[in-house]
Amino acid sequence: MHITLRQLSVFTAIADHTSVTQASDFLALSQAAASMSLKELEQQLGTHLFDRNGKRLILNEHGRRFYPIAQQTLLSAKEAESLFKQDLACNLRLGASSTIGAYALPPLMAKFLELEKNSQLQLKVANSEQILEWVANFQLDLGLIEGPLQHPDVCIQPWKEDELIFICSNKHPLAQQTKISIDTLQHQRWIMREQGSGTRVLLEQFIAPYFGTPEQMLEIGNAEGIKHAVIANAGIACVSKQSVLHELELGIVHPIQLPGMKKLTRTFYLALHKEKYSTQGLKRFIQFINR
Repeated sequence: MHITLRQLSVFTAIADHTSVTQASDFLALSQAAASMSLKELEQQLGTHLFDRNGKRLILNEHGRRFYPIAQQTLLSAKEAESLFKQDLACNLRLGASSTIGAYALPPLMAKFLELEKNSQLQLKVANSEQILEWVANFQLDLGLIEGPLQHPDVCIQPWKEDELIFICSNKHPLAQQTKISIDTLQHQRWIMREQGSGTRVLLEQFIAPYFGTPEQMLEIGNAEGIKHAVIANAGIACVSKQSVLHELELGIVHPIQLPGMKKLTRTFYLALHKEKYSTQGLKRFIQFINR
């Protein structure tokens, strides 16, 4: 068997783009050359790797099993090419849930790039469920999520602790009250993240024992939108304290203090595919953000 790196490159590109045409454009090959490489690879393996869905090519069971092996082989080849170079730049596809992607991760990315100026980092921001799905499908090298979600193909490990606080606008009636009960919060309009958000899951777990589901809810798909809705006095919310430090300092949002309530914290998690080949660059990045 003589599988070539080109065949593996074509295979992974087709898997990523679900199209021979798009894969050939991405690799700067002719469509005929890309099709021939895939045909030769499948003949050598003795099996088809894709199912055809209209014009799209979707990995079948054999293709899904072969994809991490092909990806690992290509990454190993790239590292071999750079083995004796002083500058081992990395190129990572990162994904983060809303709060992490907006506040926690960008400063760390900036500091990392100060140390490794030739490295490249790409960041996608979505809710925790979507990030986990992208990691499971090898569309991301590393995910950072806000909830302890589970996936059979993904390793989830704790990363950092984050404090959550309840807030309202400085114009909200609760901002003028010194004693606020949990029952009072039940009758407020809650501004919450969408289903699938780690923050939403944690908040529902916290308030459910007290009053179940809030009577009024406004769903907004990102942390920044929730903050601005609170400022506009659309309701109350539970957010990362890190995301409203500036607004608290200016006094345009007000922290809601509940008698006897312990500090509400949640854990941020790293998500890495169990079969993902960890390049030296990925190892260095994980080590850096764990400092």
